Amino acid sequence: MQNSITNTAAPTCLVLGARGFIGSHLTDALLAHGAHVRAFDRPGIQTVKGAVEDKRPGLTVLEGDLVSTKDIEAALEGVDVCYHLVSTTLPRSSNLDPAYDIETNLLGTLRLLDAAVRQKIKHVVFTSSGGTVYGNPIATPIAETHPTEPTCSYGIMKLAIEKYLALYQQLHGLGSTVFRLANPYGERQRIEASQGAVGVFLGKVLRQETIDIWGDGSIVRDYLHISDVISALLLPTIKPPTSHGMHVFNIGSGQGQSINELIDTIRAVTGQTTDVRYLPGRGFDVPVNVLDISRAKTVWDWQPHITLKAGIARTWQWMQTEYMDKR
Repeated sequence: MQNSITNTAAPTCLVLGARGFIGSHLTDALLAHGAHVRAFDRPGIQTVKGAVEDKRPGLTVLEGDLVSTKDIEAALEGVDVCYHLVSTTLPRSSNLDPAYDIETNLLGTLRLLDAAVRQKIKHVVFTSSGGTVYGNPIATPIAETHPTEPTCSYGIMKLAIEKYLALYQQLHGLGSTVFRLANPYGERQRIEASQGAVGVFLGKVLRQETIDIWGDGSIVRDYLHISDVISALLLPTIKPPTSHGMHVFNIGSGQGQSINELIDTIRAVTGQTTDVRYLPGRGFDVPVNVLDISRAKTVWDWQPHITLKAGIARTWQWMQTEYMDKR
């Protein structure tokens, strides 16, 4: 990545959700580019395997809660760019308790935005969901101008936060960038989690367990290696937008793979003939989701560089090393 931050103008970045899969990689990358980083997460949240919480120059580790105005206010003091990576729900479970989604994600974010205005934050970067905010696509690949009709509370909440970011820009001049991410995967992804097909499937292969597939495996998704995700997330800090406002970008590979094709790639990379069990499909799973990434290419000169096969190979190599003692 070019255009590294100079030490004389090093911004202070707050990363909310810094102990997570994306947050830990983002923290590393911001530090490597010369930023001062405040790594914020809830007490008791375990750091993802392979991430190191240490006393690197420029790093401050903070604990608190997104719904606590006091915690957020303190974390934002003196910050230039705030990265909001936090979500308390998953797409598959969010419909079970939409009220919880509102209380923890939407209200927490509104308190964050109020605090950001009071602290005169320059920019907020929000990771939205390219896989859920659009709903059933009219056409693919899906551009940012596509209608947004989410089929789960998770997507509705992500979209609501986007709308409030636009409102706060209009009312208070708070600049923001929204990245609608495809399905990120890669090193440090939790193999015991219930979200993230690549990580979950590779974890099953590692443990020699059967992979469960919802439906017949024909569902098509857009998978993006974590290094390409991070190269996009860095852009608002190392190449700030020339126009002040609220900007929305799809960030994906631009290519789709069915679940069955993903399984075939995993088998080819790992050399394992893993068993697959097909289960009844889920109502909120749209049949195809592939993102149009031309806007990011035009505005940011950004594009992904890691192929699915290469990314899975890197993830598999990391997983074998990190979980060797559990095999």
